[in-house]
Amino acid sequence: MTMTGLAALGSSAFAAGPPAAQPVIELRQYKILKGRRDAMIALFEREFVDSQEALGIRIIGQFRDLDDPDRFTWIREFESMAARATALNAFYFGPLWKAHRDEANALLDDNDNVLLLHPAVAGLGFGPLTRPVMAGGPAGLVIATIHYLWKDAGEGFGSFFQERMQPALAAAGLPVLSAYVPEREPNNFPRLPVRQSEKLFVWFTRVPDAAAYDAAMVRLRADKLWHATTGAALDDFEERAAQILRLAPASRSTLR
Repeated sequence: MTMTGLAALGSSAFAAGPPAAQPVIELRQYKILKGRRDAMIALFEREFVDSQEALGIRIIGQFRDLDDPDRFTWIREFESMAARATALNAFYFGPLWKAHRDEANALLDDNDNVLLLHPAVAGLGFGPLTRPVMAGGPAGLVIATIHYLWKDAGEGFGSFFQERMQPALAAAGLPVLSAYVPEREPNNFPRLPVRQSEKLFVWFTRVPDAAAYDAAMVRLRADKLWHATTGAALDDFEERAAQILRLAPASRSTLR
């Protein structure tokens, strides 16, 4: 998916507010006990992919963080906040989670770093994804960039991203797959904490490998227009430095 549809909507799309019902995702970053990440991924892919999807939860992907050997990141999507409440109640009070929760919890150091997000513009979520037929097939690198902002994205950053950042990113070799902002509807499954009060903007891209990402960033920073205008303006929008997640897809990840 590209940002073409975003440009057609114009800047007002960010200021108009979210529609009444739309898909939401959870971007979940788990701190795993030292040296146990592969065990967590094996358990997750064996027990928690098909079982969640059977309840209407879409598992977008699960990843090894290249910059933290003890972090397991995964993303799941719900058709709406109402669907989220129904599905999470069914899963976490259901027999499969009860059968395996002790095994999963024994691998966790912390699992409260969770962002609840909706598409920055309607239709700008993750498009159709197909889980690889054969585990261990070719995979690229998924990059998630989290911009921490002084103000809500609708107060200028959304249109700035659309009009100035996105074309420059694409030209450098970082096409935007999707973009998200915080979901402000209250957490309807409080048993699982989420970070909802922060002002941020999250976008995803995909590259063949880490070297390709590094090369794209070199091209971006060498661009005179980016250096003179866009990069400086981005600094003004940001409350602190962006978090960049370099995510290597696990074998059953659909986003790869």
